[in-house]
Amino acid sequence: MSLRHVIPPYLLDAIAERGGEKFPRAARAARSCQVSDESCRNLRAEGLRYTPVATPDGGAQDSEAAMHSQVTGASAGVNRLIHDAQGTETLPGSLVRSEGEDAVSDEAVNEAYDGLGASYSLFAEAFERNSLDGKGMPLIASVHYGQDYDNAFFDGRLMVFGDGDDEVFTGFTGSLSIIGHELSHGVISHTADLEYLGQPGALSEHCADVFGALTEQHDSGQEAGDATWLIGAGIFTPEVTGQALRSMLAPGTAYDDDVLGKDPQPDHMDRYVTTDSDNGGVHLNSGIPNRAFALAATRLGGQAWETVGQVWYSVLTGDDITTRTDFAGFAALTIAEAVAQFGEGSDVHDALVQSWDAVGVTRGAGRGKCREQLVSEEGSSPASGEFGHLIVERSGGIAGLLLVWDLDIDSSEHRASIGPKVAELPWPNDSAGHVDGGAGVKANGGAAGIGAGPGAGADRYVYAIESRFGLVRFGETEMPGEWKSLVEQVREIAAPERRGPGTE
Repeated sequence: MSLRHVIPPYLLDAIAERGGEKFPRAARAARSCQVSDESCRNLRAEGLRYTPVATPDGGAQDSEAAMHSQVTGASAGVNRLIHDAQGTETLPGSLVRSEGEDAVSDEAVNEAYDGLGASYSLFAEAFERNSLDGKGMPLIASVHYGQDYDNAFFDGRLMVFGDGDDEVFTGFTGSLSIIGHELSHGVISHTADLEYLGQPGALSEHCADVFGALTEQHDSGQEAGDATWLIGAGIFTPEVTGQALRSMLAPGTAYDDDVLGKDPQPDHMDRYVTTDSDNGGVHLNSGIPNRAFALAATRLGGQAWETVGQVWYSVLTGDDITTRTDFAGFAALTIAEAVAQFGEGSDVHDALVQSWDAVGVTRGAGRGKCREQLVSEEGSSPASGEFGHLIVERSGGIAGLLLVWDLDIDSSEHRASIGPKVAELPWPNDSAGHVDGGAGVKANGGAAGIGAGPGAGADRYVYAIESRFGLVRFGETEMPGEWKSLVEQVREIAAPERRGPGTE
């Protein structure tokens, strides 16, 4: 299973590119985070070599064995294990709080412990599900990861939290909706396992947002009409003009900042974003079903996990959803499930019909492209000159921001060193000019790339590298060393440019 980052790459990219004057520490942290995430991807591609775990008695235990033991040690109830990475990038770190132990002096440890418990309680109490896999999978977390690390991620085995840079982002353990979102990807991967591309991928992000919001509401006993419907509220410092990463009730309004840009999420199918970036815009277009869910929940009132939440969970875990279900298919399934659970013409049934109509999703006839359609429409755009332009594009992440490095090799002083390297790389020679290096999606029944597992690909970065010789794409955990070396070289030479929605 691949990394699922909380902060979308387009936000980190915006901070790295434009934040230097206003947020110098955050800009450095964003660049460091980008490099750190690439290093972590390399470790995963090589087999997730975790470092030895320091035990409370001062000894050490092989961390891979320890992680395997922790993850496979199913229990009848919640089983939380919180580690401290102590500002390093070694995982999981020292075990500092286990299930049932008293709170410690470290606030981040206690927030992680409580957040994992709240997510577990939602699924156990509202949906009678025993942890992410339904079989008592332990919930493991590491806090204080890296220095000024502006992200958090879930890799299928543990949740990892950075402390933020204190200019743009605060510590990531403080947002319950983020913890719920990331852990919900684990539930999705063990159930519908939605393909992480296009509309199915946007539905994966949407469902994670739904259960992230419900985690927060369930924990406080909140009714739908009183909820904020914000994902990631509280992770921005007061210096940022924004309230959260996303607004489910009003997509496109979560932030509007001179450094971060404007929230690019659409709220209606008329504004659907067609893009090859971010796995087909999974973090962008999730705003459309997000609004449908929030509208239905607020129309009904009461506690959302008892009404539309029950419908969503039943569809997600049912037999009729497929890995490639699109918006229209998902809407049809939710309406059919509402009829089955609450009756035709019921308040829940009517609310869902009205809400899907309000966001322009026509049930049974929605838009959406499967992986093969996206691939077949892609092609390279050769530039003039002997080598032409080399374009490196990074997209994906929980917010879906896009950063592009465009290097004119022929006019670069590094032409002699970069040009031959580009020409000698194993570019594709198929008719589409496209090679998929493992973007964390499944096609033709095959498994996703190296290190893939249940739910591979959610919230992680995706790289596209294009030249006159072809186009390749790699999920962040599957980029081979020769391609990674090229990407690093280009990023050292060329200035990044932020492109895509929200940059105008």
